[in-house]
Amino acid sequence: MKVRIAVASTDGKIVNQHFGRADKFYILVAEVEKRNFIFKGERTVTPVCRGGDHEDIEMHQAVGNLSDCQYVLVSRIGMRARNECEKNGISVFEIPDEIEKAVDKLLKYEEIQRMLKGDKRKCQN
Repeated sequence: MKVRIAVASTDGKIVNQHFGRADKFYILVAEVEKRNFIFKGERTVTPVCRGGDHEDIEMHQAVGNLSDCQYVLVSRIGMRARNECEKNGISVFEIPDEIEKAVDKLLKYEEIQRMLKGDKRKCQN
């Protein structure tokens, strides 16, 4: 099963960006069972956090730019952004770590959840 993950990172090596301050996301496609991933590209976004203020339009645009992803990996995220992501079907994980390790943790979690639910559905890449 393949999933698409947006990673908030300044360097493409470490999950080290707060969702609202990120100006780009690295897009990965991962295979849950094999626990591997490939880099698919970068997405530039307008940071939505400006000293604690968030504009609704910018929040919708930022989340909309990631709408083809099933997951977002960030170092931190506020409740408003988390709720907006989840409302749009994007699961949020706060895992500040090396990208490889963070993705592995996410995929292990996903695999366990699917086993517990007995979910045999396939995700589209």
